[in-house]
Amino acid sequence: VGETAADSFYPISITEVEEITNKCRDIGICGICTIATDLGNYTVNYVADKLGLPGNSMDCTRKSTNKYLMREAFKYNGDPSPKSIRVNKSTDLSELEIGYPVIVKPTDRSGSRGITKLDSATGLEKAVADAINDGFDGNALIEEYVNGKEYSVEGISYQGIHHILAMTEKSTTGAPHFIETGHMEPAEVSEELYRRVVDVVTHALDTLEIKNSASHSEIKIDENGEIKIIEIGSRMGGDCIGSDLVYLSTGIDYIKTVLQVACGEKPDLQSSGECKKVQVKYILSEDDAEESRTICMNEPERIIKVVEPVRKELLGKTTNSSDRAGCYILRLN
Repeated sequence: VGETAADSFYPISITEVEEITNKCRDIGICGICTIATDLGNYTVNYVADKLGLPGNSMDCTRKSTNKYLMREAFKYNGDPSPKSIRVNKSTDLSELEIGYPVIVKPTDRSGSRGITKLDSATGLEKAVADAINDGFDGNALIEEYVNGKEYSVEGISYQGIHHILAMTEKSTTGAPHFIETGHMEPAEVSEELYRRVVDVVTHALDTLEIKNSASHSEIKIDENGEIKIIEIGSRMGGDCIGSDLVYLSTGIDYIKTVLQVACGEKPDLQSSGECKKVQVKYILSEDDAEESRTICMNEPERIIKVVEPVRKELLGKTTNSSDRAGCYILRLN
């Protein structure tokens, strides 16, 4: 997709780390980064390590891309996160002591792939098989289900110092697959709660040893204000969060800070734009498509960007974040 936009293009798979390392050495790059994919994280930090460039350690990379290792790190360091059990195809599920409801997910995927909520043991075998098939390492997690409202926290870390840029309020389809339908910035939370979120997240970033990269922390907050960390990625949030919402809501160029940190430069955190209340909305159904048409017709000034025009063939058929039917960004104030 990026071939025509790139200054130079090399048809090498993102997983061919040695080939990419050799090519980067030949070019003489000054930095390497990924924007919103966990799959790219291993390659990026492998290359950075081999070429002596800024990045995160391979230990950090493993912990921030494998949810089992992440849970173990959180448990060891006292970070609040759900209890979980790692399983694979040889696990006798009937012998597990599980309190329902639970979430079943792959250990190493993102984008709502392979996620299922179960209120009982009915369907557990299929949910585990689906999660394993959607993952890469042959494992899945069975986790306690955490009640509460969903948020994400966007940050940039430079030489181990963490800067929290924005807190995003998330909307999903709910059970069983929790496909994300929209994100709003800034999140509507009190200053006191925001400060507590920052404290919890920055402690967890230290636990994962995130030093030089963006971070995307997914959390839940229940009605009593208890915060639980669902997962943290050592990269920007996808779904237009890192690419668009952070800049629109804060005036900080998030992508620029990622590039600066990758090149060993202190990130520029000065706001250079108008801070708006904004929302990215995803189109999954005909009702969603009708809502977008109505806004375009009656309030076109509120539409900041049409990211993906509606693909009618996908309406009502979404199974994960990669096959939603359309997307647009909306101004809320």
